Amino acid sequence: MRLRLLILSLVASLPVIARPSLDVIVMDNGDRFTGEIKGLQGDVLTVSLPYVDGNLSVNWRNVARIDSPQLFLVQTEDGLTHTGTLATLLASPGDPAIIRIAEGPEVKASEPKSKIVRLSETSLSFRQRLSGDVNLGVVYSKGNNTTQYNLGSSIEQDRERWGAGITYSSNLSASTGAETATRNQLSFDAYRLLRRTNYFFSGFGGFLQSSVQGIQRQDSLGAGIGRFFKNTNRTRFRMLGGMVWQTTRYDQSVVPVERQNVYGAIGAAELKVFMFKKTNLTITGSAIPALSDRGRVFYSTNGSYYLKFFKDFSWNFSFYGNWDTRPPPTFKGSDYGYSSGLKWTFGYK
Repeated sequence: MRLRLLILSLVASLPVIARPSLDVIVMDNGDRFTGEIKGLQGDVLTVSLPYVDGNLSVNWRNVARIDSPQLFLVQTEDGLTHTGTLATLLASPGDPAIIRIAEGPEVKASEPKSKIVRLSETSLSFRQRLSGDVNLGVVYSKGNNTTQYNLGSSIEQDRERWGAGITYSSNLSASTGAETATRNQLSFDAYRLLRRTNYFFSGFGGFLQSSVQGIQRQDSLGAGIGRFFKNTNRTRFRMLGGMVWQTTRYDQSVVPVERQNVYGAIGAAELKVFMFKKTNLTITGSAIPALSDRGRVFYSTNGSYYLKFFKDFSWNFSFYGNWDTRPPPTFKGSDYGYSSGLKWTFGYK
């Protein structure tokens, strides 16, 4: 499973045929560039210039106008997403810049530049709409023959009214005189924006294996309604509520335990904080009060923080945690840890 997901990430990152560099970017001070706009996220407009090695990171707040014949997915603060080419309308001095989003002769929307929180190139090609990252960390100590590694990967695809993503993480810790601890988690979700501003419907699921908790395999599947409470170039915060079904198969070599099936409510939240060009913080958390086993609650959290230091590479620090308030007898109710390593981002994310 680890190898398959890593290969999928690498295949999705293979170079595609470059498009013409016809995008025009004009800054507040009058500087003008012609190149290829890669995307906008976290107040950073990423631009590739044919005469510059690598990409430029431009502060979105200092951009006066952009014009591009390329199709983009454009997301605004109110959660709406539009597809089209970009053109900045002429404005009187002191008035906010207005960006027109059009597909052919049809004008999809005209939005103030300050209300646009994300841009990403789109295409009819499935592979060109993918973005994601791969991170890896390894620690080895000769003294007590200790080996630790963490592997992670995520792939996303966004469309005008919906999006989907898959995230995988794997951790291993082995040391002389101690049992090897492994943890593997695969999560997937898909969402569709609703007619009401900032609301969305989401379906989600996942698989978990944790030797520390004696979980051979835990499957979950659920759905719910969520809302974006804050969606700007600096901060993204959303919450979701719904229902979930979960089944867990435990390690029979420890204590024979029947497979446990649980259904319950779920409350989940996600926080993303961006700082220009340098850092990115993401924290997710969920709580599942079991309705079929009153008093039992499952908690989980994941977080990552990265510091960019060279092109598409950054140093990544991440943590995870799972808690069960009423595990089977002799089984542990928690598994948590942290790791760090090198992260590589491909596509635009």
